[in-house]
Amino acid sequence: MQYITHYTKKRYITYFIITLIIFILPFIKINNNHFFLLDFINEKLNLFFISFDTQELYLMPFILMFLFIGIFFITTLAGRIWCAWSCPQTLFRVIYRDLIQTKLLKIRKNINNKQKEYPKNFIKKIFGILIFYMISLIAVSNFLWYFVPPEIFFNYLKNPQEHLLLVGILFFVSLFLTFDITWWAEKFCIYVCPYARIQSVMFDHNTMQVIYDEKRGGIIYKDKIKLYKKPPQGDCIGCEACVDICPTHIDIRKGMQLECINCLECADACSKIQNKFNRLSLIEWTSIEAMKTKSKVKFLRFKTIGYLIVLLIILVLLIITGSKKEKMLLNINRNSELYSIDNKNGKLEITNAYTFLFQNTDNQAHKYYFTLEEENGSLNTDIEIIRPKKAFKLEAGEKIKKIVVLKAKKNLNSHTQKDIIVPITIKAYAVDNDKIFVHRKSIFIYPKNQ
Repeated sequence: MQYITHYTKKRYITYFIITLIIFILPFIKINNNHFFLLDFINEKLNLFFISFDTQELYLMPFILMFLFIGIFFITTLAGRIWCAWSCPQTLFRVIYRDLIQTKLLKIRKNINNKQKEYPKNFIKKIFGILIFYMISLIAVSNFLWYFVPPEIFFNYLKNPQEHLLLVGILFFVSLFLTFDITWWAEKFCIYVCPYARIQSVMFDHNTMQVIYDEKRGGIIYKDKIKLYKKPPQGDCIGCEACVDICPTHIDIRKGMQLECINCLECADACSKIQNKFNRLSLIEWTSIEAMKTKSKVKFLRFKTIGYLIVLLIILVLLIITGSKKEKMLLNINRNSELYSIDNKNGKLEITNAYTFLFQNTDNQAHKYYFTLEEENGSLNTDIEIIRPKKAFKLEAGEKIKKIVVLKAKKNLNSHTQKDIIVPITIKAYAVDNDKIFVHRKSIFIYPKNQ
């Protein structure tokens, strides 16, 4: 009977699937919209293949809350599973250390020993860094595709002298990524990343983590002090295969440590040794409570259910808010001049001027116009539109500024001492689609009687 675990292979498969999804998503479009795109060039946000204008970024707080609480939920449930199974830092370290340095260039002699350093092979190391820099350029480009659509990104690269900002970001971020992976390495996880520091707050006795079974293996450490290489009693043979293979250079037999990223390579290494004796690995991915009681991990508990409920509430709010997306946007700014008085044929005409900023946020062209309404929804008969006189067309995503002039049809002010402010409601709408409309509040200023 085989007792060998294959967590490392499962991690590699997970890496491949995640990488494939992240690379393919920017190229998938539905109704010319991406799954996620925060496009600063065209000032729009694509989310779940729906286009939103940057003025509709009220959705971003929901997305950020969902991501952060989602990480808290997963950490409470399965420990630092993000670090080993999804984090780009870990993925790139595997590519650089295990693939480039060990498999390709043979700088490291054994993939099962991540503790030993090899000071020689200077030329090979430089070559390995250059290979990874090429990979980092692709990775950073992929990251930028979620802010600059791929079709625009590649066009910009054809004329780099005209898009120095994009080229500079690509160059310097890839340079930083290369420095991080080739020099900082796991020191980033240990000393820089804040996630390790906050994880202990979210852990409880039912959180899944990498645990050495002292009852079966025997006591190696007491109060963090190493007592034995091989315990006098227990199944641990003191081979330290679990120590040699650890990428963050810890001994898991010491207990839970901030440096542990839950990669479970130590569990795989131990399972290969213990398999020779027809025994299970002494290192398990389980919870403290489950190990004590020899039962299954309890996933549904008060804390995890609470996080799950909050996540569902945020998701529902995101869906409801996103479903109320406006197909047109309208901002109204009053001109600096309060009003204009003209004398035509012995009759005073009072006008107010405004700047209307219209935007068609739908995925097809529409014709737009607007009317003035009373509070009860009926037409305003006191004020009329002088300019513009007719509807105007906007292509999908197009913006336009319109100078709008409104005129009072009668005397609106009986006071002789002060101007009055008349509240008005403006309904802007698509002439060819009665479901597309917005209401905006503004004011009309009428001067005092002379």
